[in-house]
Amino acid sequence: MAEKNSDHCWCGSGKSYADCCGGYLDCHKIPANAEILMRSRYTAYVLLREDYLLITWHSSKRPLTLNLTKDAVKWIKLEVKDYKQKDTGHATVEFIAYYKIGGRMHRLHEVSSFIYENDRWLYLDGIAHENS
Repeated sequence: MAEKNSDHCWCGSGKSYADCCGGYLDCHKIPANAEILMRSRYTAYVLLREDYLLITWHSSKRPLTLNLTKDAVKWIKLEVKDYKQKDTGHATVEFIAYYKIGGRMHRLHEVSSFIYENDRWLYLDGIAHENS
């Protein structure tokens, strides 16, 4: 598992973890928009924070568990390609996440949908294109 006391945040913001996603994952700050939520969710995958991933997932699509394991996936880098807030309650974020499984590099290209409900953004679902 990655160290939380990092000089950089894994989401690619250029800020330290404490000044970026740490505020959401450790201090319960609420992300101001869907892009920030998506970035913090990526960091949660890096840190194996299933708790954060599940509470930021819309209840209509939320799985019961993710079964994240330390040795399964090594997240390498996140690139946000596009962010669109369609209206006050819906947004999309297009990104590419690079990762390794068994030493082999992969990339996940996804357009994620988010919904604003009860004064917070939540991940709804995504259309993924593995290795695209």
